Amino acid sequence: MSLKLYVGGLPYAATESQLNALFAEHGTVESARIVVDKFTGQSRGFGFVEMSTSEEGQAAIPALNGS
Repeated sequence: MSLKLYVGGLPYAATESQLNALFAEHGTVESARIVVDKFTGQSRGFGFVEMSTSEEGQAAIPALNGS
């Protein structure tokens, strides 16, 4: 069962591929999305990462918290 994680505090210049690569070090990433403003197209500074298993997602939380 997959686990969707909220990721906050992202730099506005961060890309979805960078977010995917960061979390891929801790397991299989099914999707990585950065939320953007619908009018300006600029990042809102947060996104969501879906890990393939709950265990991988739970392992990524303490490893990446605060980074």
